[in-house]
Amino acid sequence: MLQKSIKQYLEYLKLSGIQDIYFSGQKTPSQKKKKVVMETDHAELLSALEEKYRNCNKCSLWKGRNKFCYGNGDPQAKLMLIGEGPGADEDRTGKVFVGRAGQLLTKMLQAINLSRDEVYIANIVKCRPPDNRNPLPEEKQACLPYLKEQISIIQPKILLLLGRVAAVTLLETDLPLKAFRETEYEFMGIRTFVTYHPSALLRNPGWKKFAWIDLQNVQREYQSL
Repeated sequence: MLQKSIKQYLEYLKLSGIQDIYFSGQKTPSQKKKKVVMETDHAELLSALEEKYRNCNKCSLWKGRNKFCYGNGDPQAKLMLIGEGPGADEDRTGKVFVGRAGQLLTKMLQAINLSRDEVYIANIVKCRPPDNRNPLPEEKQACLPYLKEQISIIQPKILLLLGRVAAVTLLETDLPLKAFRETEYEFMGIRTFVTYHPSALLRNPGWKKFAWIDLQNVQREYQSL
């Protein structure tokens, strides 16, 4: 899937008139200009894919969908956050993490000196499960290629998984959240951390002190980049 996404992206760049990509060495003014163009292309590619997938019917969630919730944020973010699935506010707006949980997530990022504009946020599934239930295995598997494609395009340096559903799905390990939090992982070669989903913190405010420990670990890793 990763190889396919990279090939697709390179073909997209070629069609856009970009013939060369520079990965290292001293950047010339011409190379810096190409980097700006590439950043724009990342955003355009994600936007094009969102449009392509918005009428997806690969699983039954499309039947109750109002809007497809692809993801929001910096298309070249160093930190990518992955939650579980859209809620009512997200289904209404087509944006991820815009309800009460999203407001708390914004504050969590601000606590480690990051804004939402500096990160990219997505979910395991792109359509709202009925009554906000956990996504079913077949629903997660239907959406997982979209998420992996996003990751391959954005190429974040750090992943932060929000909640047990995201952790179990991507890390393919069935553990309590406490055990996930105490271990660092890699997913698609990217250093990966796990913390509470903001909605869980709204239900159990006493867990915020543990989430703060997780966020500090992420902050240290982010600052070392």
